[in-house]
Amino acid sequence: VQLQASGGGLVQAGGSLRLSCAASGSIISISDMGWYRQAPGKQRELVAAITSGGSRNYTDSVKGRFTIARDDAKKTAYLEMNNLKPEDTAVYYCSLDVGTLVNARLVFNDYWGQGTQVTVSS
Repeated sequence: VQLQASGGGLVQAGGSLRLSCAASGSIISISDMGWYRQAPGKQRELVAAITSGGSRNYTDSVKGRFTIARDDAKKTAYLEMNNLKPEDTAVYYCSLDVGTLVNARLVFNDYWGQGTQVTVSS
């Protein structure tokens, strides 16, 4: 299983970006999907998550500005980021809980994307 994250970049404050995270490999199903971020000198934090049933949760600092979505047919997670602020600057990582067949049994494991840099200038 591999995850390919994309969509990061440099944007001015108030701007928007859309991150994507596409999974590939011998995937049977995907449970939870999440986006994390890590700013320099800080711990990695959960930004947003979405369950297989579509329930979403967000860290307080991004509520009303970020939206997480998923396309199960494409095995892809998205993070729509609007009204970006300089404090959103970080490397963003996706994490997907992926089910594969192991010895004919469905086993779920967490996989991580490679990270994509988001820089917001003031």
